[in-house]
Amino acid sequence: MKGKRLKRLSAMQLLACGFLIMIMLGTLLLMLPISSARRSATPFVEALFTATSASCVTGLTVVDTFDHWSLFGQLVLLLLIQVGGLGFVTIGTAITMLMGSRPGLIQKNWVKESLNVPDYGGLISLLKLVLKGTLIFEGLGAVILAIRFYPLMGLADAVYFGVFHSISAFCNAGFDLMGKYGI
Repeated sequence: MKGKRLKRLSAMQLLACGFLIMIMLGTLLLMLPISSARRSATPFVEALFTATSASCVTGLTVVDTFDHWSLFGQLVLLLLIQVGGLGFVTIGTAITMLMGSRPGLIQKNWVKESLNVPDYGGLISLLKLVLKGTLIFEGLGAVILAIRFYPLMGLADAVYFGVFHSISAFCNAGFDLMGKYGI
């Protein structure tokens, strides 16, 4: 019965359901005490707002990203930003390809819809180009930011802050951790 209902959904409806699932999973993870710097549970509405903002890469927050979230919470946000910025279909297909499988017709249809391309021609090449470009630009951004941050905070923090801000900036999310340094 469930399979028949899923087959009746269009690719766009499945994408919307996927985003809803991603946001709810992110919300649940952000509500956990391990996600909070104070090791206390974050209220549902705050976690939901933050997970939605990260997934939809809007950058709106109701709490300071550095002060409120622990390293685990910040990594959850970073994952939501990356998946929201690239699209979970793109990332899922990339994982499929990295595991040595070829995307099937249904997966190609989802990629076609999520990347808004008119047909299947060159779809996998486009996907590879998007992933390589993302890796190159986020990597370069992380290196440049880490070099800039190094005099302020030391190597480990400079690398982490560089990676976090590069991904956030590339995906146009606007989340930052600079509250710690008053910048």
